[in-house]
Amino acid sequence: MDFKDYYQVLGVAPDATEDDIRKAYRQLARKYHPDVSKEPGAAARMAEVNEANTVLSDPEKRAAYDQLASQPQAHAGGGFQPPPNWDAGWEFSGEGVSEEAYSDFFEQLFGRAARHRAGGARAAQGRAGPLRGEDHYARVELDLLDAYRGAERTIALQSGRLDEQGHLRREERHLQVRIPKGVREGQHIRLAGQGNPGLNGGPAGDLLLEVVFRPDPRWRAEGRDVYQRMPLAAWEAALGGPAEVATPAGTVEVQVPARSGAGRKLRLKGRGIPSSPPGDLYLELEVVVPPPITDAQRAAYEALRDSYPGFDVRRAGSGA
Repeated sequence: MDFKDYYQVLGVAPDATEDDIRKAYRQLARKYHPDVSKEPGAAARMAEVNEANTVLSDPEKRAAYDQLASQPQAHAGGGFQPPPNWDAGWEFSGEGVSEEAYSDFFEQLFGRAARHRAGGARAAQGRAGPLRGEDHYARVELDLLDAYRGAERTIALQSGRLDEQGHLRREERHLQVRIPKGVREGQHIRLAGQGNPGLNGGPAGDLLLEVVFRPDPRWRAEGRDVYQRMPLAAWEAALGGPAEVATPAGTVEVQVPARSGAGRKLRLKGRGIPSSPPGDLYLELEVVVPPPITDAQRAAYEALRDSYPGFDVRRAGSGA
């Protein structure tokens, strides 16, 4: 997948105003709309133009896209994938996107998430009298430890708006958020009244924060269950015995079974993310072989080798 330069598609500068974008879109639509155009490939070109306009005419999407486009990997070539949780900390209203076909690039950035949140916005349309404001949505990165302990966090949310001259301006606001103990990835934290203002005396919408966990080399969560690497010395794996390990729930002592191999999982029931019922914690065993540094250590490895005459590690490892 290649990174799409939407400004190039519309033929406008990165600092184009709202009016510049509108004029460029109309001009290209007159040229490539399949109902009137005789240009070869007009339908495909029009689809590109529509997609670029969908992003650049929306200040919220455009501000997030601009931030992504400013990163070096967007122009590195050789295929592009947005970084994990690339949109964490960006705030969007609930307008969603239409059901027309978009490129994979667009779908990964805006499509699926926008359709997921579009229901609440449409529900208020066409009603008379006081109207509740639109909800806003944002993804926020938290540490897994916040789910174990609960926390108070100040989060920063960025968004985009147009000034009076139609130029895009980036905005940022900070909110104090209570993280409930036991929160899971994908769960929403609702902040009442932090969405768009209501109309005709209606109440403001809410802000829904979708929780994602910040990548951590120590552990990962799947639902309420948590997975953690547990390195073992070669003799711990071979002989077994008690071993202390620091987990998100605190330091615990586990009994390592003798003859444990790399990849074996030890389940600690109820030590996953707190809940009712709580998740489990799985320790994924890794065997670490220390390098021989001293003469005594080299002699120890030689003695170990001599204790296993005929042992073929390649055959043992393949199960043959």
